[in-house]
Amino acid sequence: MAKSLAAVSQDLGQALQTRFNVLLALSFSHFLNDMLQSLVVALYPLIKGEFRLNFVQIGAITLTYQICASLLQPFVGIYTDKRPQPYSLSVGMGFTLSGLLLLALASSYAGVLVAAALIGAGSSIFHPESSRIARLASGGRHGLAQSIFQVGGNSGSAVGPLVAALIIIPFGQISIAWFALAALLAILILARVGTWYKRQHLQPKAVDAQRAAWSGPVSRRRVAWSMGILVLLLFSKYFYIASITSYYSFYLIDKFHITVRSAQIHLFVFLLASAIGTLFGGPIGDKIGRKSVIWVSILGVAPFTLLLPYASLQWTGILTFLIGLILSSAFSAILVFAQELIPGKVGAVSGLFFGFAFGIGGIGAALLGAMADVRGIEFVYRMCAYLPLLGVAAAFLPNLGLKARTSGR
Repeated sequence: MAKSLAAVSQDLGQALQTRFNVLLALSFSHFLNDMLQSLVVALYPLIKGEFRLNFVQIGAITLTYQICASLLQPFVGIYTDKRPQPYSLSVGMGFTLSGLLLLALASSYAGVLVAAALIGAGSSIFHPESSRIARLASGGRHGLAQSIFQVGGNSGSAVGPLVAALIIIPFGQISIAWFALAALLAILILARVGTWYKRQHLQPKAVDAQRAAWSGPVSRRRVAWSMGILVLLLFSKYFYIASITSYYSFYLIDKFHITVRSAQIHLFVFLLASAIGTLFGGPIGDKIGRKSVIWVSILGVAPFTLLLPYASLQWTGILTFLIGLILSSAFSAILVFAQELIPGKVGAVSGLFFGFAFGIGGIGAALLGAMADVRGIEFVYRMCAYLPLLGVAAAFLPNLGLKARTSGR
């Protein structure tokens, strides 16, 4: 016999409570995860000199990491949609721990590539399932939940270059091993999150099924068209971000002749701005609609990216701060928009979008490295400046803002 309406309402009321303790635990774990992963990129100036690498080889490190991080994620998401794995997050962090220790001890370029692959595999396991748990803990405030989750990751990515500048560059490659303690802490936290998820995932699954019935998704043809637009927007965002995360330090050193430490601090400022922007993108999308946030966050940075290649050092810092602040607000809105387009496939959608974001970042890093070797690092930024203009495609997305707000409460 089906549950009574009162019983169903009570279950929904309990499920729709925003679990801030779970969200904060996920956000802090995301902070640790992405801080550890960002050490790979932050070490590029040190590794480049140590192993006498060119820009193509530097790009290949990013490509190796990103391919391992991207190709597995959709499959992890599809699998966990059908068979939730409460403790898979701790397993993923175990891969990251192994990669860190290998990176600290690597004595060859091949060793660095293997370490990057292990760290990428850890990311591919971590992101889809943690994004699903964030949605389950959202209480219907999906944009807010994704922003809390994402801000942890972006903050960790921001701290990575600062840690490299203050600790790793002065003390050398072996000092990375100390950060294994952070990975162990994350494993313990994620084990507790997994225990909560193991108890709760059946009830939110039923709630999500009811929400899917209420939401009235758009036609399959419109879904396919919209997903294509979202992928194009992710391409413009993450291809541009690849130019900053992989080569911004080299750009500053080459153009303005600053030290490696100063370049890392400038990169930290950009990544800190990205973390701040992430925090606001989701909640604003909950209130005014995700399409508006996507539109502004991609197309809105175009004036600043077009000015960047011609700016002084002071204005370069200001412009990159604004670019990071505005551009970073897009991902939470894009991810939740896609989840609302395809209800009931949170893991698959999260895996696909996280995977594509990592993959395009890796491909972008490799291609931009080749371009930098042939035409120079400044040419890279003049070309990438036009990518945010693709944000005009957001105008063709369906208007799901009101539907999302009413069905998510």
